Amino acid sequence: MSNAKRMSNISEKTRMLAVMGILTALVIVLQTVATGIKLGPFSITLVLAPIVIGAAMYGWKAGAWLGFVFGCIALTDAAAFMAVSVPGTIITCILKGVLAGIAAAAVYRLLEKVNFVVAVVAAAIVCPVVNTGIFLLGCLVFFYSTIQEWAGGTNVGVYMITGLVGFNFVVEAAINLVLSTAIVSILKIVKKPANA
Repeated sequence: MSNAKRMSNISEKTRMLAVMGILTALVIVLQTVATGIKLGPFSITLVLAPIVIGAAMYGWKAGAWLGFVFGCIALTDAAAFMAVSVPGTIITCILKGVLAGIAAAAVYRLLEKVNFVVAVVAAAIVCPVVNTGIFLLGCLVFFYSTIQEWAGGTNVGVYMITGLVGFNFVVEAAINLVLSTAIVSILKIVKKPANA
């Protein structure tokens, strides 16, 4: 390997570490701030955009890492579920973040060669869908009887969709869609062309 190629590889690794450090810090700050913004019984998630950016720039490992950090911070706002099942809460919070990051990376990579903008928008849509879907699955697996009590005799599925995630999901998806334009711009500036 030539000296110039070796220096280029070191430079790219350094750049990746710096960008991932910034995105990780952004996930921590945004999720910490978001715990104070409640729409319904739970906080909205503002961190999905940095997860999509990291997943698109550096692939599924970056998406998984940023999702993991998001899941860890989300645990601080999960007292209602922690009281019911600590392991169930930990599994649900971590898994929803990690899988949202991996899914965003997979969708982005799948569509990137077809159309860059479509890839970013699709990843930005898939991320909150997976995050919310895994949350709902975790609710069914670990917290069904508690949620049944919260539903007060109404249909549990309808309660979960309308009472637990409905409005939050719409806000999270809308934020991600609005930020898709910014994400596209950031990636065009920062992301190194694949053939370079």
